Amino acid sequence: MGAIIRSFKSVVTRRINIMRNTPGAPVWQRNYYEHIIRTDRALNAIRRYIADNPRRWHLDRKNIHRIGDDPLAQEIWDMLQQDDDRHNSGNAP
Repeated sequence: MGAIIRSFKSVVTRRINIMRNTPGAPVWQRNYYEHIIRTDRALNAIRRYIADNPRRWHLDRKNIHRIGDDPLAQEIWDMLQQDDDRHNSGNAP
């Protein structure tokens, strides 16, 4: 999967930089987050996070002007960790 993502990002970066006449300029964030979605609860929480994400830019840790922590992001992260812990302990539904 990593090789596919790297190839895609490389091709897209070259094309964007040709269009913008910005050779070598970075286009992508440094890493991406990968997580196995194990439950409907996790899937719905991630969907909510994605849908609400633009409205929460003022709380994003990457925003140098953020005004505070993002409680929704923390809530979802904690829930995903709980699901993983349950799965890894053999208590998954």
